Amino acid sequence: MPATLPVPEARESTEIEVLRNVFEKNEHAARENREAFDRLGVCCINLLGGAGCGKTSILEAVLPRLLPDLRAAVLEGDLKTTRDAERIARLGVPVIQLLTDGGCHLNATLVQRGLAKLPLGELDVVIIENVGNPICPANFDLGEHHRLAALSVTDGDDKPSKYPLLYRGADLVVLTKADLLEFVQFDLETAWTDLRRVNIDAPIIPASVRTGQGMDRIADWIRGSALVRRVAKRG
Repeated sequence: MPATLPVPEARESTEIEVLRNVFEKNEHAARENREAFDRLGVCCINLLGGAGCGKTSILEAVLPRLLPDLRAAVLEGDLKTTRDAERIARLGVPVIQLLTDGGCHLNATLVQRGLAKLPLGELDVVIIENVGNPICPANFDLGEHHRLAALSVTDGDDKPSKYPLLYRGADLVVLTKADLLEFVQFDLETAWTDLRRVNIDAPIIPASVRTGQGMDRIADWIRGSALVRRVAKRG
């Protein structure tokens, strides 16, 4: 006789309500964040990628290329410690550390609290470095205008196919640690094909903090994005 599977007990409808309320609260805060950015002509960029892919190092290399033309600030997301924020602070850039205490992503409410500590009306661009995680952060709108997704060659060429949501929503993809390509098993053609399968439009920039490759292009992209917001405010 065929095996009979146990019928799961009905769950409380409140569980569904709680989950819905979490997303609704985030979406509301994200709208408020974006409205504040638009009102002040500030461009917000959400920097995403897995742990150790080089997000903070990119900021260390790119931010000096933006100054003094752009007034920039950074919100640093992490589970624990203020080490990344300390690295950014050494550049003379306003930075607020956002600690999730074990949470796998930033949410718009926490970002909103961080923004309240910045002189937002005096800025041109705010960059949010999200928690190092290729999965959860891609699901949460923080109120950003653009998403920059980092893919490290040391993580493997299969990541765009494994984590398509991270790259599908990206406006720019940066292939980090490109100077290590000759030392790791990373097939560029495979990575490019998979990236284009999930995102046909986003520019892809091979980059290396050590050699400087791609850093000017990333800075130019951020500068151009900030200029668009500034013009939109004037209009």
